[in-house]
Amino acid sequence: MTKEDCFYLGKIVKKYSFKGEVLAKLDTDQPELYENLDAIFLELRNNLVPFFVERSQLHKSELLRIKFEDVDAEADADTIMKSGLYLPLDLLPKLKGNKFYFHEVIGFTIKDKNFGNVGIIKAINDTTAQSLFEIDRDGTEILIPMNDEFIINVDRKQKTIMVETPEGLIDLYID
Repeated sequence: MTKEDCFYLGKIVKKYSFKGEVLAKLDTDQPELYENLDAIFLELRNNLVPFFVERSQLHKSELLRIKFEDVDAEADADTIMKSGLYLPLDLLPKLKGNKFYFHEVIGFTIKDKNFGNVGIIKAINDTTAQSLFEIDRDGTEILIPMNDEFIINVDRKQKTIMVETPEGLIDLYID
């Protein structure tokens, strides 16, 4: 299994008990969906390694307390500390309407209600205060904020996202 086939679920942040239990901070709005997993991939030395879950439960709402098989002592838990947690993409809940996962819209065409065809989404920049669509328009990069008020429609069949951006935003990028 490669990272491209998976999504990032969270990270092991600390040990919970001397019996090898750990606490993981989940990167999700719905942690309860991941409370009863059978297995999770851990990122160890840049490889995804499957670990089987003996038991898990939510701990203080945003943390998941996990007991992995064969992780039975503090020393075992030390070896997996700070590891990223990954699950196969097919375990992601399906989103409907104008909600989408960042990875699923790469390659979609962005169309602006007033401007017309803007270009193809090549990446999502989520390192800024507000996530941005990074759009390629014939070699020119155009950045559009991923603002719910701008997004009119997400058409998964046609692989298009219709937006209505403030007047002049797209023109800033075009000579």
